[in-house]
Amino acid sequence: MDNRALKKVVIDAGHGGDDPGTIANGITEKEYTLKISEYIHNRLDELGIPNEMSRTSDETLDSNNRPERIQEFYGNGDDVIVVSNHINAGGGDGAEVIYALRNDDTFSSKIAKELETAGQNVRKYYQRRLPSNPAKDYYYIMRDTPNNETVIVEYGFADSTGDDVSQIKNNWEDLAEAVTKAIVEYAGGTYIAPSGSNYYTVQSGDSLWSISKKYGITVDELKQANNLTSNLLSIGQNLLIPTKESESTTDEYIVQKGDTLYGIASKFNTTVDNLKSINNLTTDSLSIGQVLKLPSTTTSTNTYTVKSGDTLYAIANKYNTTVDTLKSLNNLTSNTLSIGQVLKLPGSSVSTDTNTYTVKSGDTLYAIANKYNTTVNDLKTLNNLTSNTLSIGQILKIPNSSSDNVTYTVQKGDTLYGIAEEFGTTVAELTKLNNLSTTALSIGQKLLLP
Repeated sequence: MDNRALKKVVIDAGHGGDDPGTIANGITEKEYTLKISEYIHNRLDELGIPNEMSRTSDETLDSNNRPERIQEFYGNGDDVIVVSNHINAGGGDGAEVIYALRNDDTFSSKIAKELETAGQNVRKYYQRRLPSNPAKDYYYIMRDTPNNETVIVEYGFADSTGDDVSQIKNNWEDLAEAVTKAIVEYAGGTYIAPSGSNYYTVQSGDSLWSISKKYGITVDELKQANNLTSNLLSIGQNLLIPTKESESTTDEYIVQKGDTLYGIASKFNTTVDNLKSINNLTTDSLSIGQVLKLPSTTTSTNTYTVKSGDTLYAIANKYNTTVDTLKSLNNLTSNTLSIGQVLKLPGSSVSTDTNTYTVKSGDTLYAIANKYNTTVNDLKTLNNLTSNTLSIGQILKIPNSSSDNVTYTVQKGDTLYGIAEEFGTTVAELTKLNNLSTTALSIGQKLLLP
């Protein structure tokens, strides 16, 4: 590819030197922004995207020389992307993306989507105005890089009481890779997943059948792992390749970066002494990649080993259960998962008097409540929600109506085929149940669902 046709990128590692930025829970902002920026820089180099870094060491850059440094590389043209990396503070939870008043939300929304796919919840992507002059951007990094497409990415809150601290410490590379993907595709390049990952990038001529055959899995397994509802693929699309479960009768755990014997013992409901005894360990030291035997459990439940890209929502959906059931069964206090973590699964399908709905991009509690002829309060009560925030892939319980069937309110663009596919039924069943003489639908029309 001719790199002259690509947008150019400047990666800005926020803070640095005399300005450490946010410090909380063992996280120093300037250190993580540099690590994240270096990761993105190296990946962009691999993928052929012209890029530079505003700082490559623990250097102090103030509000004057930082914008000057940024524009020294490629100038102030609108073909230059500036990504300023930061860690937030203020007690919230989740990522935020801020974009300049001169730009639309195309790039920032793409970053947000990729961060969500990587497992981080996104609070919002938005613009912020200077109170003293609303015609100007609030942040100097945007005001003083005129014409460049400048965004600020806040990867999470260092002082979060939610799962951001764990995300930043343990999954920062996944989050950096998500932003890399957004940059490459927006800049006009071709994104290819990093070697050694569990992802496959769709090439011309690929089909679900050929990919599943290549990796020794079934088409259904591939579709389930990627929440696909059809067999259609797009060139450049990245698919998660599910790994076959080990058939070994011995429970094992592969040591990850940051693991300790105490943490592993706590995770698997055992003791440090027990782990040391079964593994003939004489010290508490561990090595990344080391395989530890785990004590056999007497529980009659099945287990699942967490893989890259997994979320509680996806696992619950895969095994026909709920996030709450998984959290209760595994004594989890948050939705954060670790690669290699072994989750207990219910011994049988969970019986429930409710239907379920999987949250999609753009969904709100109000829209879902309206769609299923219920209320926001009923949804929150049934799902033990304390806020209106939703995550893509989250599974919501939907209360049954007083009749034997749930109703669905037809939205703009709906078809009988699409509704049947979404709710696991057929056009024939919908037609019969609703006494329809035609497949034509009207916006606002209520349909009974099996």
